Amino acid sequence: MTTSRPIRARIFRAALQHNYRVARRLAPAARAWAVIKANAYGHGQWRAVDALREEADGFAVLECENAAALREAGITQPILLLEGIFSARDARAVGEYGLTTVVHCLEQLALLLDSVKPGIPLAICLKLNTGMNRLGLNAVDLRRAREILAPLPNVDLTLMTHFAEADGERGVAEQLARFRKMAGDWRGAVSLANSAAILRHPQTHGDWVRPGIMLYGASPFADQSAAELGLQPAMALESEIIAVQQLTPGDRVGYGGTFVAAQPMRIGVVACGYADGYPRHAPSGTPIAVMGQRTRTIGRVSMDMLACDLTAIPEAGLGAPVTLWGNGLAGQVPADDVAAAAGTIAYELFCALAPRVPVDFVD
Repeated sequence: MTTSRPIRARIFRAALQHNYRVARRLAPAARAWAVIKANAYGHGQWRAVDALREEADGFAVLECENAAALREAGITQPILLLEGIFSARDARAVGEYGLTTVVHCLEQLALLLDSVKPGIPLAICLKLNTGMNRLGLNAVDLRRAREILAPLPNVDLTLMTHFAEADGERGVAEQLARFRKMAGDWRGAVSLANSAAILRHPQTHGDWVRPGIMLYGASPFADQSAAELGLQPAMALESEIIAVQQLTPGDRVGYGGTFVAAQPMRIGVVACGYADGYPRHAPSGTPIAVMGQRTRTIGRVSMDMLACDLTAIPEAGLGAPVTLWGNGLAGQVPADDVAAAAGTIAYELFCALAPRVPVDFVD
């Protein structure tokens, strides 16, 4: 898509590859699912696949249709359905395309086995509820699922769980202990570690790790930056200054006049707003970069525009480059910093990137 409006996003192939290799280096004994759900966290599923298809051990998606499209595009690695199947059609596709599917309840297992022709090889990840209380089998249902699957030929079985607090102070110890108790004498493959656990809890690495947000160069931790973790931002959101205003003390900016100038100021209007995916709730003071210098947003974010402080950047006028987040031409602004200022997380920023924003895939 091309547009005369100056906003654009750039996705960096090398950063995606670098971040995947960080996960592999931290968990050298494990294979790694590249998690590309939610359109690769807003970066574009096909861009992520293009960057990683030569080295990813497998890909993890949400929808069966996406998994089938990957197979039809020539992806031969394992493809994991993170929430499993939703219909008999999905179940048949698991057999037809050789997909790996999560099974998180007995009803889902019954649907799978009733829909797939007998004897077709199946790769199943039995998901255990170890404290997240979102998806997963309890101990009784896990035992029943294993009993059902035990006599069946051609079933490749993995046990998995998902950590609720791998990024926090409580960590994974309680959930890991529950997993081990539920797994009992299980000696087969396990998949436990999300990005936070890959980075901070090596005892969870197991046989398959599931790097998600770290692939895209953001940190899962509030107390540690992506740069400190050795990650590179995979997305830069950039625009330009399209107007400049001179303020006198008492002048207000934007809808609701939420920002009031306390002194003479020079502000710039940026071609980016909440219809582009920038968080409307980002307050004055959210970091932004103009012409290589970090500054701050001013006032309320509009649908198509936002304002920033140019008082200390007198050389910035119409057409001056702006970085909203990422490693952009106008400077570096970590998405985690923008998200923290807006009271959200980088995951949401990336996923909210609007379809109207042109995207360049940079080699």
